[in-house]
Amino acid sequence: MTESTIESTAGSTAGSTGGTTAGTEDVWEPHAPTAAGGLRRLYVDGLDLRVSGTGTARGIADGVVEVTAEGAGEVRIEWRVPCVDATALWTPEPRGTGWLPAAWSAPRRTSLANGAPIAALVGTGDVALCAFAAGRPDVLAGAGVVEETGEFRFWAQATDRLTVRIDTSRRHFGRALADLAAWWGEGRTADIPEAARRPAYSTWYSMHQDITPKGVETQAALGKELGLDVIIVDDGWMTADRTRGYGHCGDWEPVSLPDTAAHVRRVHDLGVRYMLWYALPFIGKDSAAYREIGHLALADAAHMGAIVADPRHPEVRAFLTDRLARAVEEWGMDGLKVDFVDWFARADAPPARPGADCESVDEGVERLLAGIRGRITAADPEAMIEHRQPYVSPGLWPYATMIRATDCPLSPQENRQRTVDVRLAAGPVPVHADMLMWHQGEPPEQVACHLINVLFSVPQVSVDLAAQSEGQREAIAFWLGVFREHTATLQLGELLPARPDLGYPMVTARGADTVAVARYAALPVDVSGEDWHTLLVANADADPDVRLTGGRGQVAVTVQDARGRIVRQGEVELDRADAIVVPRGGLLTLRRA
Repeated sequence: MTESTIESTAGSTAGSTGGTTAGTEDVWEPHAPTAAGGLRRLYVDGLDLRVSGTGTARGIADGVVEVTAEGAGEVRIEWRVPCVDATALWTPEPRGTGWLPAAWSAPRRTSLANGAPIAALVGTGDVALCAFAAGRPDVLAGAGVVEETGEFRFWAQATDRLTVRIDTSRRHFGRALADLAAWWGEGRTADIPEAARRPAYSTWYSMHQDITPKGVETQAALGKELGLDVIIVDDGWMTADRTRGYGHCGDWEPVSLPDTAAHVRRVHDLGVRYMLWYALPFIGKDSAAYREIGHLALADAAHMGAIVADPRHPEVRAFLTDRLARAVEEWGMDGLKVDFVDWFARADAPPARPGADCESVDEGVERLLAGIRGRITAADPEAMIEHRQPYVSPGLWPYATMIRATDCPLSPQENRQRTVDVRLAAGPVPVHADMLMWHQGEPPEQVACHLINVLFSVPQVSVDLAAQSEGQREAIAFWLGVFREHTATLQLGELLPARPDLGYPMVTARGADTVAVARYAALPVDVSGEDWHTLLVANADADPDVRLTGGRGQVAVTVQDARGRIVRQGEVELDRADAIVVPRGGLLTLRRA
C-alpha cells in the first residue's frame, strides 16, 4: 500500500484533447464532454490513472486508492483495467446490472435527487475486478469496454474538484461496495427508527386511489394479525378523483380521510404505525396551490397534469414543508412516503428566477428535505420518511429512514434484483421491497416465493388481506415471522449476493452467529465454516433437492413448507448428507448443538 501523495501538474506529461488518453488509443465519446486541459498520467499502487487539472493519489488499503482532481471548470479522473474474466457491470439503478456496456455508451449523470455515483466491474467468482465511488453526488460517470484493447475503462467528471475511491482488491464485490458505502457514511450517524425495519402494508396495488377510513382500518387490523406493523396509505387520500392523474396534488387536503386525526388514532389503537404518501414535486394544475405557487415552476409535467415546483425558492420550500409536516404535527401520522424526488433532477433546469436563494437545484432539494425532516422529527423523534429508487444518493441519507425499490408489480425476480442492488449501496438506511401483490388464485407456495425474493429487505404487502385464503394467510404469517425473527441477519448482516449477471440466483447474509441463504435456482448451498450456529436456507426454486456442500459435523435439521408446517425433523452429518428435500416456498433450518 502506497502512503505517499503524487501530484499531476500541467507540465508532468503531454495532455490530450478530444477524449484521447495520453499514451493509449483514442476512445470515441459521442455523449460526453471533454475535460478541459487534457488528461495527464498519474500512478499509484500499480493503477494507471489519467487526471485533468491537478491530481493527487494515495493508497488507502491493499488494492484501494483515493484520487482527487482539482481545477477550474470540469475535471476528470479516468482509469482502465484488463477486462479479463468479467461478467457484469453493477450499478444501483433500476435495470442497471447484468451486462458490459461499450466505452462509447452514454454516461450516467447522478445528482443529489437521482442515482448514486458508484459502480463495480464484477468478475468470475463474484469478485470486484474494479469498484469505485465518487465523494460527491453530482457526477458524470462513464464505464465500458474499449473495443480496440479489450480493457474496461472508467471515468468520472465533475466541476472544480472530484475525489473517487477505486477498489481493485478482488474481494467479493458486495464487500467492496459495502466499504465504499461506509466511506460515504464517515462522520454521519444513522438515526433509524426501529419501525422502519418492520414489515409494512401498502394500499397502492390493493386499493389504488380508492381510499376510505374503513378500508384502511380493515387492512391495518388484518395486517397486524399477520405481522404487518406499519400501514402506508398511498395516492387517493387527497382527492375524490379516481383517474390516476396528478392534477390534484399540492393542496394535500384529506378529502378521502375525513376526521383524519380520529382515524389515525383508531389505526394506532390497533398497534399499527401510519405513514402517508406525498408526490413532493408536483403542483397539480387543478389545485389551489397551482394558483399560489404554480408560477415558480422548475418544469412543466404536462402529461402528469402538474408542474414540478422549483425548490430554489424559499416560498416553495415553506409551502411544501407546511403541507407535508401537517400529517405528523396535526393528524398524528408516524411518517411520510415522499415520492418522485427524482423529478427535481433535470439536466435542462432553467436559471434561477429572481427571488431564488440558491443557484443549484440540488441545494434547493437538500434544503427542502432537511426542512421537512426537521419539522416532523421535532413533532415525533421516531417519525419515518420513505424515499424510492432511483433517488438513492448518500447525500439523501440524513433525510430518509428507508429506501424502496421502484415499482415492479408482480415481478418477484425484478424485486429481488432491485432490493439487492439498493442494499449494496444504501449504507445504514433500511431498504424496502416494492409492494408485493399477486393474483387472488396464487398458491401459498408462490406467495411464499414472492416473500423469499425480497428476503434481504423489508417487505411491503399490497393485496386485499380479507380476500386471502387460509393457505395464503398462513404463508404470509410464516414468512413475516422469519423476517421479524432474523432482522439482525437479513437486514443488518453482511450481504453477499451471487452472480449479478444472472439476476442473483442465490443470496447470502451473514450475521453474528446466523447465516441466511435464499436459493432461487437449483444451486448447491455452501455450509462450510464454524462461525454459524444457525443456518437458514429459503427455497424459492421448483427443484426441492437442496444439496449442502463443504460442511462437517452433526446438526439438527428442521424443514418447513411454505405455510410453516414442519415436514421433517432430525439430525444429519453434513459431510455425509444427501440432498435434503425442501418444498418450494419452504425453509430449511440447520442448528449446531
